[in-house]
Amino acid sequence: MTPRRITRRTCLEGLVGITVIASARPAWAADPPAPIPQRVLGKTKVKVSMLCLGGYHSRLIKDDQEAVRFVRTAIDMGVTFLDSAWLYHDGASEELYGKALQDGYREKVFLMTKTTGRDKKAALLQLDDSLRRMKVDAIDLWQAHQVVEKDEPEQILAKGGAIEAFDRAKKAGKVRFVGFTGHRHPELHMQMLESGYPWDTVQMPVNVLDPHFRSFSKTALPAAAKKGLGIIAMKTLAFGGIVQKKIVTPREALTYVWSQDVSTLCSGMDKLEYLQHNAKVAAEFKPLSAEEQEKLLARTAEAGEDGKIESFKAPKWE
Repeated sequence: MTPRRITRRTCLEGLVGITVIASARPAWAADPPAPIPQRVLGKTKVKVSMLCLGGYHSRLIKDDQEAVRFVRTAIDMGVTFLDSAWLYHDGASEELYGKALQDGYREKVFLMTKTTGRDKKAALLQLDDSLRRMKVDAIDLWQAHQVVEKDEPEQILAKGGAIEAFDRAKKAGKVRFVGFTGHRHPELHMQMLESGYPWDTVQMPVNVLDPHFRSFSKTALPAAAKKGLGIIAMKTLAFGGIVQKKIVTPREALTYVWSQDVSTLCSGMDKLEYLQHNAKVAAEFKPLSAEEQEKLLARTAEAGEDGKIESFKAPKWE
């Protein structure tokens, strides 16, 4: 999946984890998992794994060798979509990829990172940092990170804004595709989607609680799908709250998200057990029927109606 030279994170905190075993041979080698299915990332036409490795959590593994081994194990298991961001761990997340994607691993993945720069200059400076840290000439997908404040769409889309950095980076062959992310209010996503800028992707919260409060699934998701964007689901376990409070099982939570019109699910995994679990659910995935989804949402209505478990939506934002 080498780019042509034109070149948080859900977490299963409710499960008991095991540390990544430091061995040359993958822990699952004796019983290899079924392959992770792939989906088309919207109008990019690129096929990516329906499970994406979240870059924040993978850098929570402090030992470099173990962290590199974990990332490569995910790739060996069929995870082809890697997420990161310029700000994660002060750059250490991107630096981890710079180490893990040597020895031919870069060619196996679709690599994404994100910028917090809201103007052209700041965004381009961050892009140079990201390329240097990850030791690559180009990034497959570059996204405006965390569009969560009311004035940010205007800043990004204005003359001299980050969109000019996106255009320059694409023209220079440093970036193939561009998108944006956010998790606070779907209204901000709608502003970005309706701006007329030709986004390739969008990343947003999609989970079993979202339909009950400030729903991205009912607004931004169908709007993005209508435009043909690649849709990246995040916050699929609401920072683990869905599992911790036993609202639904991890399998039910993930299966629900994959039953929506999403290209991939970005999962925060820092333990081999989480990776194995999510890969297994992906490999065994069968879409929920409309009736099954309705029943699942009926079970989650009370827990989701006030938005407290989805704390990233910051209910006091208005």
